Amino acid sequence: MELERLRPTVLRGTFHAYELAALTAAARYVVESSPADVPEESIGQLTHLLAEYDEQVRKLSAPGT
Repeated sequence: MELERLRPTVLRGTFHAYELAALTAAARYVVESSPADVPEESIGQLTHLLAEYDEQVRKLSAPGT
């Protein structure tokens, strides 16, 4: 994994597929199990992030990309 700061609040990450898969699986686990100690706002942010991730994966899988 490599992280690069582009601006104070913008980072660029380069991941191996298995690293990104591990992070995504952990996020899905938290969203699906919704532990009581995780704030609802955090669950909402993770849900939104996972939806965006899924959309980007669909674009990568589309013919012609």
